[in-house]
Amino acid sequence: MNIRTPIGLLMDYEAEGSFSSRPHYALRTVYFDAIWRAGGLPVAVPYIEDAIDTYLDTCAGFIFPGGFYPFPELLYGDAPATNEDIHPRYAFEIQLMGKILENRVPVLGICAGMQVIAGARGATFYRNIKAEAGTDFDHLNAKPAEQTAHGVRVSQNTLLHRIVQADELQVNTAHNESIKSVPEDVLVNAVADDGIIEGVELPDQAFCLGVQWHPEFFATPGNPNFRLFEALISASSGQQV
Repeated sequence: MNIRTPIGLLMDYEAEGSFSSRPHYALRTVYFDAIWRAGGLPVAVPYIEDAIDTYLDTCAGFIFPGGFYPFPELLYGDAPATNEDIHPRYAFEIQLMGKILENRVPVLGICAGMQVIAGARGATFYRNIKAEAGTDFDHLNAKPAEQTAHGVRVSQNTLLHRIVQADELQVNTAHNESIKSVPEDVLVNAVADDGIIEGVELPDQAFCLGVQWHPEFFATPGNPNFRLFEALISASSGQQV
């Protein structure tokens, strides 16, 4: 029998929407499909704080997906507002990420998930790339997410480079925020043509990788993006990447 490696997949949170006027979880199916195609077993992870240790016991690796939600003011370099209301997703994710890093569990962060990895180590972010980062490129709506929109340069001697086996990649784009300041223990492994940070990793972890683009839309065998999911599952299975 083929035993698949369980990969915890964080859900997105909607206070209300077309599915329900009440709070609910939602996530695109391509994330689940990518994990399955790469040989893993996708396991949806809801925001139950008391279950974090159980999630860590159950899942061999994790994916923190993309999503449009605000981070705390401190992560944008601003002073925290009085009685600041922390978004439910971030409030849960930062606790889980802390446990993941403490226990050296393999993790892949995608778009907002990459920022959670960097933010856990003290990075700060731009709220609006075009307004704050001095680029004319539209990283949010240049093209549909199913299409590549710009190039990224992948740094050699990084985990990302070992996985994708390329110095350059063409990637999609669907983000309005990006990393602004990078702590010393966060390694930038990919940069867009306009200088926007597109990938990070934590060298002190066995497998902790984040990309700003959405590889799940190109997760088919033979595509370099598919190797990100294969590598996560390999690392989560105890194999060296």
